[in-house]
Amino acid sequence: MPNESDHVEGGGGKESEESTKDLTKQTVRKRSEQTPSPHRGSNTPQASPPRFVSAEELMETAKGVNNMALAHEILVNQTFQVKPSEFPEGSLERRVKEIMHKAFWDCLEAQLKEDPPRYMQAIKLLAEMKETLLSFLLPDHGHLRSRIEEVLDLALIQQQAEKGALDIGSLSKFIIEMMGSLCAPCRDEEISKLKEITDFVPLLKAIFSLLDLMKLDMANFAVNSIRPHLMQQSVEYERNKFQEFLDKQPNALDYTEKWIKDTVKDLREVSSTAASSGPSALLPADVHNQAYLRLLKWNHLAEPFPETMLMDQARFQEMQKILEQLVMLSSVLLIVYTTTGEAISGLPGLMEKLKITVQAMLADMHTPSFSLQEALATIGEKLCMELSQCLSQHGYATLSTDRKNTLMGQISAIIQSDNTVRKLMDSRIQNYLLAFLESGQHKSPPLPGGLAPVNKELKELAIRFSHLINFNKLVFSPFYQKILRKCLASGECADTET
Repeated sequence: MPNESDHVEGGGGKESEESTKDLTKQTVRKRSEQTPSPHRGSNTPQASPPRFVSAEELMETAKGVNNMALAHEILVNQTFQVKPSEFPEGSLERRVKEIMHKAFWDCLEAQLKEDPPRYMQAIKLLAEMKETLLSFLLPDHGHLRSRIEEVLDLALIQQQAEKGALDIGSLSKFIIEMMGSLCAPCRDEEISKLKEITDFVPLLKAIFSLLDLMKLDMANFAVNSIRPHLMQQSVEYERNKFQEFLDKQPNALDYTEKWIKDTVKDLREVSSTAASSGPSALLPADVHNQAYLRLLKWNHLAEPFPETMLMDQARFQEMQKILEQLVMLSSVLLIVYTTTGEAISGLPGLMEKLKITVQAMLADMHTPSFSLQEALATIGEKLCMELSQCLSQHGYATLSTDRKNTLMGQISAIIQSDNTVRKLMDSRIQNYLLAFLESGQHKSPPLPGGLAPVNKELKELAIRFSHLINFNKLVFSPFYQKILRKCLASGECADTET
C-alpha cells in the first residue's frame, strides 16, 4: 500500500529552515564580495581577505545547518509536533495520490472476490501491520511480542491461504485488539469504530489510517520524552556547528557584532543624557539583555538580522507582532479607564468585555489590507456604545457627547508612534520583558501599572521570549563574550564581565 510520508511542523519549523538557508546565503555573499561590509563603521577593523568556497563545502555546511535547525526547533518550540504531510486541496499531487490509492484498494477488493480468492496482496498488508505493531513495543513487552509473532506467523498464514482456510476476520480482530492495547487513550474512540466495520477492504483502509496516527503519537511522545535530555547535547551541537561555519566564513559574525555595538552606543547616549555627572559604566549582562530587547523592534526589511539569531528570526517577527498588538490594546483600555473615571472601575466583567471587543478588531492588524486608522475609529464608536449601555444598566448616567468625542479622539490619536499613551505602554511592556529576562522564568517581576488587563497575554509573551533568549545565550555565549571583550578593550562598555 502506498505509504504517506510525514513531516515535522510546529510554530516555526519551515520558518526555521528558511532562516538557516538565509544564514548560508548571507554569509557566502559577504565573503565573496571584495569590498568591506557596508554595515561596518569606518573605525571597525577590516575583515580578513575574502575566500571563495567550493560547492562541496557549501553543501556540507548547509546540511549541517539544516540538521542544527531541526534540533533547535525541538528545543525552543514547546508545541513542536510531527504531523502528516498533506497536499493542498485540488492540487495535482493530491489528485494523483487519490487515484493511486483508489486503484490499489480496488485491485485488492477484486482479488479477494475471485474464486478462489487471491490473498497474496492481503498477506503483504498483514505483514506490514505486523511490522508496525512490533515497532510500537518497548523492550519489556516480551509477552506481547511473542503473541504477535505467534498469531501473525506469515508462513502459517501463507499455508492457510493456499489451503483456503485463512480466517481474515479473526486476524483483523486480533490486530485491532493489539492496537487498542498499544494506542494512546485519545485513540480509544477510533478503535471502537474499527470494530463496527464489517467489510474487509474498508476495515484494512481504516486500520492503516489509524496505524499512521499511532506512529505520529509515538513520534511525538518520543520528542517530548527526549527534550529534557537533549538540552546539553543540542547546545554543544549548535555551538560546534556554528564554529565550523565560522571557520569557513570568518566574517560570519559581522551583523552580530554591529548589533551589540549599536546597543552599546544607544545605551551610552541614554546614560549621557540622563546623568549630569557623566555616563555610568555599562555591565555586559545589561548590554546583552538590551540587545535582545532591540530585536523586538527590528526593521527586518531594512537591516540584516544578527547571524546568531537567524534561526529564530521568524519567531522574533511573530513576537514583534504580538508586542505591537499588546501595546495598542493596553493603550486603548488605559484611555477608556482614564477618560470615563471611577464609574466603571468596579463594574464586574466590563474590562474583559471591552478587551475582547478590541482584540477582535485588532486581530488582523498585520495583514496588508488592514487600516489601523479605520479600526481605531470603529473601536472608539463601539466602546462608546458598550460603555453607555453598561453604565445605564448599573444606574449611572450615560456618556455625554463631549465625553464620547474625547474618548474617540484619544483612541484615534494612538495611531501616531509618538503618542504619549502609546509610548508609555510600550515602555512599560518593554521594561516588564527586560525585568522578566533578568529575573528568570521562575520569578515573575511586578506588573507595571495599566497592564493588568493584558497580564495573561503579556506573561505568555515574556515566558516565550525568555526561553528563547536563555537558550541562545547558552549556545552562543563564547562568541558574545569575544565581542563584548572588544567593547571593553575599546572603552565602549565598562570593564566588567559576568
